[in-house]
Amino acid sequence: MGKLVAHMRDTIRKADLVLLFLCLVATSFGCVIISSAIHDNPLRYVVVQAGAAMIGVFLFFIVSSIDSDFISEHRGVLIAFNCFMLLLIIPFGTDNGTGNKSWLDFPFLPVQIQPAEICKIAFVLVLASVMASHQNRPSSPRSVLHLAFHLLLIVGLNMVVSRDLGVSLIFVFIFLGMAFSGGVSMIWFAAGAGFVTVAAPILWNFLADYQKNRIRIIWDETIDPMGINERYHTRLSFQSLTGGGMTGQGLFQGTRTQTPGALYAQHTDYIFSAIGEELGYVGCIVTVLLIVAIIARCIWVGTRSNDYLRRMICFGVASALIFQVSINVGMCIGVVPVIGLTLPFISYGGSSLVSLYAMVGLVSGVFANPSPGSHSRYIKPPM
Repeated sequence: MGKLVAHMRDTIRKADLVLLFLCLVATSFGCVIISSAIHDNPLRYVVVQAGAAMIGVFLFFIVSSIDSDFISEHRGVLIAFNCFMLLLIIPFGTDNGTGNKSWLDFPFLPVQIQPAEICKIAFVLVLASVMASHQNRPSSPRSVLHLAFHLLLIVGLNMVVSRDLGVSLIFVFIFLGMAFSGGVSMIWFAAGAGFVTVAAPILWNFLADYQKNRIRIIWDETIDPMGINERYHTRLSFQSLTGGGMTGQGLFQGTRTQTPGALYAQHTDYIFSAIGEELGYVGCIVTVLLIVAIIARCIWVGTRSNDYLRRMICFGVASALIFQVSINVGMCIGVVPVIGLTLPFISYGGSSLVSLYAMVGLVSGVFANPSPGSHSRYIKPPM
């Protein structure tokens, strides 16, 4: 028992408490906004979010204490875990009325779980491990094809079982961010862009009509010019975001935020619009700066490490956060398609919040051990 207590004290002492503090501040701020945005029993949602944060903090320290080399050397287990989690959608999946079967609804659990949120943690570790095994030649065809295989595996499986394009794009951006920061040649990025350009007309035919219209409305003003169909939620979101002016209408005072049904998903996907209406542009700027501080801390920890594997883990986490924030904010102001991604640490969502704390726990683990120990073995390339 004494050894366990000593180990926990050592873990807490070495963990990145600055990063944890920033995440807790963002979560606390999110709970305040959630309590304002929910009209029916807001205390229940705040309690669930706070409970998820407590579990997340526990996982933060657990993940911080696990050696990165040990995790990466068992990437086969991580790959199998991701496939298993996504395949659970087939018997237990539900779409919650969104059209994307992205949640697991177990009859023995009081809450639903979004498996892709968990899978992106393992995906970062898998890519970091693969890249570390090819770090001497990151731009070799073998290295790039190995990385592409893992991307296509998880994106393809997720699209087949859930058809959730938004979550699939998170995996793509993690891949791009890690490949870029890991030294993959820009020639490969140009080749990838060319492939996407050629394949886009084919892939377009696999999208549902509502997905196509969400993309078209960005440049085609003839689609729903009155804003009563495809543009409806985007129009209301933008009006709420700008309706607060510089300082906002006041917490618990937002016109649309406080009117049931006036602002869709004001506690999840469109919480940034609720912030704009009630706390104004100042509140929006503070929110973005707070999340940017978390991202900057992840990048700083990565640059501080001399170990390639650990840098890639930090940059992978930062890439996921950058993409999710950019899409959520862009969705609220109408410059990107509506694909249903939450604002990290701010939006309501238990599985999302828990996975975010576990993800930044990976960064904390790198902070605690920025270089591999003398006992570490070289990561062997896959058979």
